Amino acid sequence: MIVGCFGILLEYFLLRRIAGQDHIYSLLLTFGIALILQGVLTNIYGVSGLRYSMPEVFRGGMNLGFMFLPYYRAWVIVAALLVCFATWFMIEKTRLGSYLRAGTEDSQLMQGFGINVPLLISLTYGFGVMLAAFAGALAAPIYSVSPVMGSNILIVVFAVVVIGGMGSIAGAVVTGLMMGVVEGFTKVFYPEGSAAVIFLVMVVVLLIRPSGLFGKEA
Repeated sequence: MIVGCFGILLEYFLLRRIAGQDHIYSLLLTFGIALILQGVLTNIYGVSGLRYSMPEVFRGGMNLGFMFLPYYRAWVIVAALLVCFATWFMIEKTRLGSYLRAGTEDSQLMQGFGINVPLLISLTYGFGVMLAAFAGALAAPIYSVSPVMGSNILIVVFAVVVIGGMGSIAGAVVTGLMMGVVEGFTKVFYPEGSAAVIFLVMVVVLLIRPSGLFGKEA
């Protein structure tokens, strides 16, 4: 809840000022804020991580024949898919989601119908930041908790959003899963290129389709 309130304040005082610009500016602004927060918290707490134990019920794992899958990682996969589906359903299949989509397309028209579009957008940003906090909580037992625990995926997330297409939830989810599989196979057959394969795919996609795989053409 605290993290969600921070997201609302971030949208109100900063992101709202560039709301009329291209989505890439909002992405770059939030990316820069993340780097600032990471640096400040690193100076305060250092980079040494603190262990976060997982619940007893998720200890152990199962042998799938071709791999050993820990129970907790299986739970993370299921929880992530459920949250992604619930978010997509809320935005695409509910009245509240239709208000949000219409408000992002024509804010003045929706406000004419009595919809408080700025408040709706602020709550949406707060919800998005809460999802990021939820992802951090899921990752805590796998990685040590520290100010830099998400720094290694910030650039990767940026690439995934660009490949999937700005503003497309389905694009981000499908591209994230697809890039995870591609990176996994690359680690098996050519480990040296696993760190660069996602960015190579991003370059190819931008050359062929600048709006991304699922993005809308301008």
